[in-house]
Amino acid sequence: MNKRIILTASFFGVVAVLFGAFGAHGLKASIDSASLEIWQKGVDYQFYHTFALLYLSTFARYRNKLINIAYFCFTFGIILFSGSLYLLATRSILKLDFVNIIGPLTPIGGLLFVLGWIMLFFAAFKDK
Repeated sequence: MNKRIILTASFFGVVAVLFGAFGAHGLKASIDSASLEIWQKGVDYQFYHTFALLYLSTFARYRNKLINIAYFCFTFGIILFSGSLYLLATRSILKLDFVNIIGPLTPIGGLLFVLGWIMLFFAAFKDK
C-alpha cells in the first residue's frame, strides 16, 4: 500500500467528517437551506473520493503511472470541487469578494473526478 495515498485519504476523511458535522450543527443557523445543500454536496463528494483514494492505495504497489494520475485527479478534484462548494455555500457569512468568481472551479474539479475514475478503470484493466 502506498503511504502517501493513505495519508492523503486519511486527511480528507477527517476533514469530511469535521465539515459534515460542522454543516449539520454549526452552519445550520447561519446559512439558508439551499446553501446547506451545497455544503453537504461538497462533503458527500469528498467522502466518495476519499474512499476512491483508499482503493487506489491497493493498486499502488504496482507502481502504475495510471494510479499516480488517478491520485492526482482525485486529490485535486476534492480540493477544487468540494473546496469551491464549501466557499460558495458560505459566501453569505464569509463576505469574500473572490468567492463569486470561483464557480468555474467546481466543474473543473468534477472533470478531474471523471478523469480519475477513467484512469482507475484503465489501471484495473491493465492489471494482471
